[in-house]
Amino acid sequence: MSANGSTMRQLLWQDPVCSGWKQDLEGAVYHLANCFLLLGFMGGSGVYGCFYLFGFLGTGYVCCVMWGWFDACGLDIILWSFLLAMACLFQLAHLVYRLRKNTLPEEFDLLYKTLCLPLQVPLQVYKEIVHCCEEQVFTLATEQTYAVEGETPINRLSLLLSGRVRVSQDGQFLHYIFPYQFMDSPEWESLQPSEEGVFQVTLTAETACSYISWPRKSLHLLLSKERYISRLFSALLGYDISEKLYALNDKLFAKFGLRFDIRLPSLYHVLGPAAPDTGPESEKDDEEVRESAMPTSAQQTPPRSPLPAASGPPAPPSRARMSRPDSGVLEVHDFTSYFPQSGFPGKVATGRGP
Repeated sequence: MSANGSTMRQLLWQDPVCSGWKQDLEGAVYHLANCFLLLGFMGGSGVYGCFYLFGFLGTGYVCCVMWGWFDACGLDIILWSFLLAMACLFQLAHLVYRLRKNTLPEEFDLLYKTLCLPLQVPLQVYKEIVHCCEEQVFTLATEQTYAVEGETPINRLSLLLSGRVRVSQDGQFLHYIFPYQFMDSPEWESLQPSEEGVFQVTLTAETACSYISWPRKSLHLLLSKERYISRLFSALLGYDISEKLYALNDKLFAKFGLRFDIRLPSLYHVLGPAAPDTGPESEKDDEEVRESAMPTSAQQTPPRSPLPAASGPPAPPSRARMSRPDSGVLEVHDFTSYFPQSGFPGKVATGRGP
């Protein structure tokens, strides 16, 4: 113990025992190596910070190998510097592998930045969603149909990535589907996991389109296991359906140029087309409907006695009531088949004003 203590005191308090100091400095390679090591130890954190750190450290240790080989002529310097340089090289290779593993295809990366990143969806959760659709991107040519009304089964959920899709029913245009909107969200929400059904609308590509698709069973299995993903899809699908409803609302016009909201109850009775004249029977039915709509007190009020004639000039004859203008051609659509659980009336009338 005393010998060790004396050695420590000699190293700390006494001058180092050197036979002689070198008068000339080390070569440029030695100083270059230390400069690279200094820059390397100033690196930050994160993936790119590690790239900076191990890149400069590896370069510095390679310079140390060269210095030990050409100037110092020391085998131990060469070996240690070589081992440290190889360790930095392996770290860089591991970082490149991790980046390659975590990199998504271009379409899915753009989808994440557009749809999920604003909602602060973790990247790992997004990868589970992408893995469910097997990272496959499908395409549609111009005028190619994605679904045919009454024929195509509802067995998947698709999201449009590019292009534009036209939605029609009975040959009549309803609305468009644009990029980053679901193509069949109403059909998805209309069925329970154990139910089956077919499309009630026809979806046709107006331009060249690309989309991703989740199989119905696989997606239901994922949603049942991951509660966070289930809530995420519920929010995205709800927003998408509301956008489609408001797109349809732009096509709903009431009579006399007024526009009604699709959320109004009994919209069909307000916007329904007038029945054709069928003679006295229809007029009688209309009178009965009006009488039933009148309050009971109004129906039971006895007729009043006529007022005595005034001594002034006779009152001018009342003007004939002007007939209301037609609202144009009204068309009745059954939107219950398109939005079975939307909560508004099954049939509403749409048309153009006069």
